[in-house]
Amino acid sequence: MNEWSITIIMLALTIIIYGFAKTFYKRLSHPFTLPILTSTLSIILLLLLLDIDYHLYKEGSRWLDELLGAAVVALAFPLYKQLPMLKRFILPILLSITVGAFIGVFSGVLLSRWLGIDSSIIGALAPKSITTPVAMEIAYNLGSAAPLAAVFVMIAGIGGAVLSPFLYKWFNITHPISRGIGMGCASHAIGTAKAFENGELDGAASSIAMTVSAIVVALIITVFF
Repeated sequence: MNEWSITIIMLALTIIIYGFAKTFYKRLSHPFTLPILTSTLSIILLLLLLDIDYHLYKEGSRWLDELLGAAVVALAFPLYKQLPMLKRFILPILLSITVGAFIGVFSGVLLSRWLGIDSSIIGALAPKSITTPVAMEIAYNLGSAAPLAAVFVMIAGIGGAVLSPFLYKWFNITHPISRGIGMGCASHAIGTAKAFENGELDGAASSIAMTVSAIVVALIITVFF
């Protein structure tokens, strides 16, 4: 099987599975039926059952990775539309993001040290709440495995997207900017995508939090680690 055949098959496989997952979510809307969760689990299960090497799948679906950059850039449009509202709350927003970044880093690090987890794993866990490329680079500079950091980022992203509706309800978080900042700080791009389901202002606030948090976390880790 040549390279083009592999690319087309894996690309089609990913799109079809995600399409089914999205349809299922529309019919049964629940935090645990989010397409990012069900499609990821379905693809993992399929690769295991068919004994398909992950590197083969990754090579075939690399075109989707190229679209991630464009998707992140597209988040700037709703951010621009909500700019007047966000300017009114700029100081609370920046303060909240900074606090969220500190909590995101030190909660994982301190808990891991308390449990006696190896320092190489802690280095991959520290940047778990920021976007994957930045987290992988930070983990590499800390002497940890960059792919492991990507796994922790995925867990944080999906976990935040799944659990956020329950947390909003339990802690009575109703303001769209508050919800958006929480999602952006804790669950980066995956959380931001979920935030847009709640509203454009949620998504715009989450976009800011995701971007600023990546910078703040990099500074925190540089200073403290």
